[in-house]
Amino acid sequence: MARFCSLFSSSRGNCTYIGAPDSGILIDCGVSAKRIGDTLSQMDVDVHSIRAIFITHEHTDHISGLRVFASKHHIPVYASGGTIRALEGMGICGTFTLSEIHAQGVDEGGMFVRPFSLSHDAAQPVGYTVETADGRRISVATDTGIVTDEILSAVSGSDLILLESNHDVGMLQTGPYPYAVKRRILSDKGHLCNEVCAETAVRLLESGTTRFCLAHLSRDNNMPRLAYQTTYSEMLLSGASEGSDYLLRVAGGEPEMMVL
Repeated sequence: MARFCSLFSSSRGNCTYIGAPDSGILIDCGVSAKRIGDTLSQMDVDVHSIRAIFITHEHTDHISGLRVFASKHHIPVYASGGTIRALEGMGICGTFTLSEIHAQGVDEGGMFVRPFSLSHDAAQPVGYTVETADGRRISVATDTGIVTDEILSAVSGSDLILLESNHDVGMLQTGPYPYAVKRRILSDKGHLCNEVCAETAVRLLESGTTRFCLAHLSRDNNMPRLAYQTTYSEMLLSGASEGSDYLLRVAGGEPEMMVL
């Protein structure tokens, strides 16, 4: 029985748990080691059951707790080659192994984890698709400015996807961010807006995905209800009904354990 929980999700910190009753993995460690440990405990997850950590890219909101958490619990860490070089250049090291994950994937904790490339302003950003021992498939796709054919191919058919719904374009364009920052977020190397997320969700529903968790919402340029309503409305236009055809959640509030 596969379990999924977005422990933290925002521009201030990201960490995702995927596991089974006796083992699990984390994707990203973007908040303090203490907060990760405390939240895992609240979710009835033994920190000693974490078999590996997979890093998507080197931005602070994805790695700020990595060195302490992985070192303290002696957990192996995987990332792309480019991300590893960036982490080493930042001095992110400790008493843990740091290994490159290749396209063919790796088996950890009874789960097979395979990376796929994202389009973001980082050294070599990746998302992950996780196949659990009972045949479930969970994908994490955040921090990408566009949805490429490679991304769609990698995540299609997933039972559950953590999908970026970072900003509302109107809020961003009229908000207080400097022009250069707005251009970065709106670029192909930035973040997905609510509308593109919604369109992608409809395509994934058609491929068999039935559980959606909207993630990495901007605190300044989005609202949970707005992100939810954008995807919900697009699903409704496609003829899909929430509750019978799919489940829709928004990450970033109180963590919720989802069982597949």
